[in-house]
Amino acid sequence: MPLWSWIVIWAVLVVGLIAMLVWFAVRLFRKLMGTLGALEDLGDQLAELDLDRELPRARFHPAVFADRRALAAAIDQARLTRLYRRALRRDLAISRGKLLQHSPYKPEDRPSC
Repeated sequence: MPLWSWIVIWAVLVVGLIAMLVWFAVRLFRKLMGTLGALEDLGDQLAELDLDRELPRARFHPAVFADRRALAAAIDQARLTRLYRRALRRDLAISRGKLLQHSPYKPEDRPSC
């Protein structure tokens, strides 16, 4: 085979390699942009969950010399607070579950790559 045929063969192979790498880079860029868009939508959905609804806990105070009736009232109040927190966590879990099950995402919204 003459020398010029090897040069043509290698030139075609190098051009093909560069074209393939450019095509892969464009596909990867499109997928990255689609992923960033999906992450933005996910961030919006997480913002709707409002995870910072829980009340801050009170500091611990030792009850060695406190009044018995005041302690009983504090225990009842703590029990009611725990029930309220439990109900709040349950409501948040239910709303998260509903958001996950009934997501506004549709497969046809997915970007084509």
